[in-house]
Amino acid sequence: MNAENDKQNKVAVTVTADSVAGDERAAERRLGSRAPEFIRKSRLLRTGWQVGIFVVGLAVVGAGVAMLVLPGPGWLVIFGGMAIWATEFTWAQIVLRWTRRKVTEAAQRALDPKVRRRNIILTTTGLVIITALAGIYLWKFGIVVPWKIKQ
Repeated sequence: MNAENDKQNKVAVTVTADSVAGDERAAERRLGSRAPEFIRKSRLLRTGWQVGIFVVGLAVVGAGVAMLVLPGPGWLVIFGGMAIWATEFTWAQIVLRWTRRKVTEAAQRALDPKVRRRNIILTTTGLVIITALAGIYLWKFGIVVPWKIKQ
């Protein structure tokens, strides 16, 4: 009788763990607006909310694009703007999920031992070549500071 109870508990725990994972996956799959209920009920409030979210997201994405050429974390800010848009727009949620999947795949590939070994070898080879070229330049021309150049 105890053996049956143990089996039933294990099954119950397994089902519970599966249902929790299923709930998390279902929550992740849910697309659409995350606006409060009272905003979703009124068409005027919903439109205003969407316009506001779009304008704020556009400002953040615009700042991120500017940071691509100016100092700052451009891509991080762009993805932040996309996350703001994803709170309201389904297309942004789909783009963010695709991006998250691709980044995860790239991270897993980068952690592959063969790829890491290849990257380390290429980096070391590049550093040796740059060091050799810098050494040859310094041996041939020496160090000349700009304010000591004779015309």
